[in-house]
Amino acid sequence: MSLSDAEILALAEQLDAAAAQGVTVPQPSARLNLSVEEAYRVQRLSIARRVDRGEAVIGMKMGLTSLAKMEQMGVHSPIYAHLTSPMLLPDGGRFDPTHLGQPRIEPEVAFVLGRDLQGPVSPAQALLAVEGVCPALEILDSRYQDFRFSLPDVVADNASSAYFVLGSTVRSPREVDLGNLGMVMSINGRVAQIGSSAAILDHPARSLAALANMLLEVGEKLQAGMLVLAGGATAAVALSPGDRVLLEVDALGTVQVQVDAEG
Repeated sequence: MSLSDAEILALAEQLDAAAAQGVTVPQPSARLNLSVEEAYRVQRLSIARRVDRGEAVIGMKMGLTSLAKMEQMGVHSPIYAHLTSPMLLPDGGRFDPTHLGQPRIEPEVAFVLGRDLQGPVSPAQALLAVEGVCPALEILDSRYQDFRFSLPDVVADNASSAYFVLGSTVRSPREVDLGNLGMVMSINGRVAQIGSSAAILDHPARSLAALANMLLEVGEKLQAGMLVLAGGATAAVALSPGDRVLLEVDALGTVQVQVDAEG
């Protein structure tokens, strides 16, 4: 049975408040038969509330871009979410973790679009809309208790988005072989994850094309100037107060961020 408009709006309000207050809530799927399509409606209503408060949508992100993760979740395509202006941190910047319930971080590749991108497109066609590419770190924070959720739950929760950081060096995608870039993420000087851009749907351009094609299904497109996080290249790692995170990516350089210490 489909959810009513009132139920979808109530979910959006609950998740928006949870993100703003740094608290966790029970999984909607534990009590509601929430579909993925309804979950995207919840996501968009939640983002609309942020826009009403003065935030701007500056890009989008992809999730479940690991083929192994998709198989684990029983899905055949990635998911997407929205990035708003307060989420963007400066390279080398800091963030306060006190309002994040369970922060984690993962290494990514980010695209900067030079022109509009509308599906249907192939990966090669999608790359033609890209002005620049850079390394990125994404900080995740699920609004659900114990970091447990179903696919519709995580879609409704804007794919667990919290913050992201872009590297200061932006390269043309025509100068870099994006298909197999080595990536090393260190925390406090110790290697935490080693991965490759090939883990992002086999090639980050496939992730970008998939996003454009999924947005076409709802009559939307990516606009020039938008940022796109292509997806995690490794599993996410839990963060603690005071952690310093550095990501090094072949041919793209570095990006870093620090978690404020307690007190």
